Amino acid sequence: MKGLWRGRFEGYSFQHLQKDLLSGVIVGVIAIPLGMAFAVASGVKPEYGIYTTVIAGILISIFGGSKFQIGGPTGAFIPILLGIVITYGYEDLLLAGLMAGIILCLLGMFKLGSFIKFIPRPVTIGFTSGIAVIIFTGQIANFLGLTEIEKHESFIANMKEIYKHMDTINVYGVATAMICLVTILISPKLFRKVPGSLIGLIVSTVIASIFFSGHVPTISTVFGNIPSEFPSLSVPEISWERIQYLLAPAFAIAMLGGIESLLSAVVADGMTNSKHNSNKELIGQGIANVVTPLFGGIPATGAIARTATNIKSGAVSPMSGIIHSIFVLITILLLAPYASHIPLASMAPVLMVVAWNMSERKQFAHVLKMKSGDSLILLTTFLFTVFTSITTAVQVGLILAVVLFAKRMSSMLVVSKVLPDHSKEQETVQSHVVNDQHDCPQISMYTIEGPLFFGVAQLFEQRIMESIHYKPKILILRMGKVPFMDTTGEANFRSLIQHFQRGGGTVLVSGVLPEVRESFRRSDLDNVIGNENIFDHTGEAIDDALSRINEKKCSGCKHFAFHECHKFSQQPGHKEVEFV
Repeated sequence: MKGLWRGRFEGYSFQHLQKDLLSGVIVGVIAIPLGMAFAVASGVKPEYGIYTTVIAGILISIFGGSKFQIGGPTGAFIPILLGIVITYGYEDLLLAGLMAGIILCLLGMFKLGSFIKFIPRPVTIGFTSGIAVIIFTGQIANFLGLTEIEKHESFIANMKEIYKHMDTINVYGVATAMICLVTILISPKLFRKVPGSLIGLIVSTVIASIFFSGHVPTISTVFGNIPSEFPSLSVPEISWERIQYLLAPAFAIAMLGGIESLLSAVVADGMTNSKHNSNKELIGQGIANVVTPLFGGIPATGAIARTATNIKSGAVSPMSGIIHSIFVLITILLLAPYASHIPLASMAPVLMVVAWNMSERKQFAHVLKMKSGDSLILLTTFLFTVFTSITTAVQVGLILAVVLFAKRMSSMLVVSKVLPDHSKEQETVQSHVVNDQHDCPQISMYTIEGPLFFGVAQLFEQRIMESIHYKPKILILRMGKVPFMDTTGEANFRSLIQHFQRGGGTVLVSGVLPEVRESFRRSDLDNVIGNENIFDHTGEAIDDALSRINEKKCSGCKHFAFHECHKFSQQPGHKEVEFV
């Protein structure tokens, strides 16, 4: 614990505590309505969102890898958690959350936190925007006060359910929701330091209690009163059958939680010029999600909006996150009876505004206007998120991104037949000097530009084989612009070399970068090529090639591809040489 304090609170002063206290209280005020709203939208009691805010918030601040991260329930989890509650039930949600925490800890321990950088931006925008649509449309029923609504996992089924019960619109509920929505939109202009969601909930709850009492469903009438005490420790029932049964949802929670928390940490880094520890962050998230279900809380992750607010409010250390959780705990213990009177119709605008703010609509429109491969990835991920599941959407989005990346990289591969340009002082090799009258029958030389990986490996071999209409004695491959080579590239490269060697030819390689040379060594390619046939510079490879050619075949050749050709072609008893 000493190391933890020394690393994250070194030089901490009373002035720092004052700043953390202010930012912690501000974020705590925001977290109270959101915690309850996210829980209700996830299909569980509102107090479970509060328990998550308190426990996960403290643990993520203490053990996480970002100094400014605010943890708790988030909107991104709503579709997954609601689906789990509908399919498995609340008790199984607790166990799935605990299992997700263990998975997150393992991901952090095995140093997998840095993999977040490999998730393309169009994928994250796509599933975030899709989640926003699901959250927004999921609150239409509460906004309109519809009754007898049955929740489904399917987006289309939920839309049909709303349409089916449109005749049950509650005008009192609509009025309450509109009051809350208008207050949320207007209050920031009047009270800049007080969250609009909190003011909206208070104003709409007071008005509904006075004028619409008994006409609008509230937290207490639907879920019962919010307890004024903290829950006791309770370990969910664990069995091997339940673990197997819940492995898929647990993995989905862990993956989304990891992505969301690390994205939030990256946002915090950008706002503070700091650097988070991604693996430590996953471990902190894991610990929080292991402990939170023991007190009835739902899965938690880093909250981007609350983290940004924390930074803007002057936070200087993880203490602000701890203070925010303590503030939420004290507030709910004191004000639980009053919170129980909040109408569900008042919760709907809060979540709709959250969905609107998280939708990344500007970035979505920008990427879509590009009409590129990224646009396809974005649209595919978005549609799969809305109409299937987040897990499927991310998987499909990543697979599509890999395929398009491979296609783009394959277009970057350049295989050019080259010869020295005698018109230049440096006599650098160029492709434009190669033609039917200026080539070498015995030596073929190619410049390869681009990575040799699975997407282009076969194409590389084909381009060389198709461009050689005869069998040269020596093949020179210039590889100074090949940054890396994977296993598939190595296999095709080996096939090309062995093909030439079987025909009695020799392959010389020049300019190999250290990383590629190391892959040669690991795959034993250096022995296949022959270490004596690997050169640092093209000039050395050409000199070696010229020492190997059959000079008698050069007699009478008029192509003069190399300076030495003049000497070789003037040998007595020559015949004109043709390509065969």
